[in-house]
Amino acid sequence: MKRSVSGIAALVAITMSMLGGSLSAQEKTALVSERDKVSYAVGVDVASSFEPVGPFIDLAAFEKALKNAFSGGQPLISEDEARQTDQALRVNIAASQGQPIPGMPPGSTPPPVDKSKVGLMLGGFVVGQALAPMKDDIDVAVLMQAMRTALGKTGTPLLTVEQAQAEMQAFMTRQQGQAGAKNRAEGISFLAENKTRKGVITTPTGLQYMVLREGNGARPLPSSRVRVNYVGTLLNGTKFDSSYDRGQPAEFGLNQVIPGWTEGVSLMPVGAKYRFWIPSELAYGPNGAPGGVIGPDATLTFDVELMGILQ
Repeated sequence: MKRSVSGIAALVAITMSMLGGSLSAQEKTALVSERDKVSYAVGVDVASSFEPVGPFIDLAAFEKALKNAFSGGQPLISEDEARQTDQALRVNIAASQGQPIPGMPPGSTPPPVDKSKVGLMLGGFVVGQALAPMKDDIDVAVLMQAMRTALGKTGTPLLTVEQAQAEMQAFMTRQQGQAGAKNRAEGISFLAENKTRKGVITTPTGLQYMVLREGNGARPLPSSRVRVNYVGTLLNGTKFDSSYDRGQPAEFGLNQVIPGWTEGVSLMPVGAKYRFWIPSELAYGPNGAPGGVIGPDATLTFDVELMGILQ
């Protein structure tokens, strides 16, 4: 489960008592702004992901939790309640699909799930947290309209599933471009100033490094396999990776890593510790790295200890 639903009009037949009326008079008949289009596209995507969950959700509770998450409020349901609700929801979904339920006789009906808690859980812990980074780009009312239409199978959709996917892809491309431009500008400014610091060496490729501890061993080749300890951070200090935190050194071939690592570690004698500042073109470039922490065109900092050359 990744998303949830919220709304009023389209599910009137099964949720009127929960929602307390229809907002159809307030619904849009056309998507004019980019924000409208993005919001509606997100709603279509959420509805598609949560279609099997729809009958088990108090939509008013979901919307309340979603808005609360967007405003930065404390969760409206505890983590323990959320876990218990998630388990009960899974059992009810399995039963609705005719699947056997562990510990219950075949064909038995599980205890009903608390729909209000389902709404709070999905709206707050699932959808709210997932969409919080883009909350300023979302009109919740438009998002809800899309979900009511999609889940209720009534009314005229303003975007098809395919159109919603295309709109979301276009939005993500725009966001990535804006983030990349910001990261590039910050990286260029930082490296220009950093190269003037005492002890910082800049190579012809633009890689910058500083010797934190001298070593006296052999230097690896760009094709060597090495053992290292390291920590990687963004320019703002955010740590995104650390072999120290994992409690053991990392081993890999220098021809299997980003170009900045291949070049930089090849400069190190065994036993040395260097600090590297790696421009984006020698790191993960315009696509960034999987996971979202390292954004597009991000300049990276690594402290690296070369512990040994394995081959």
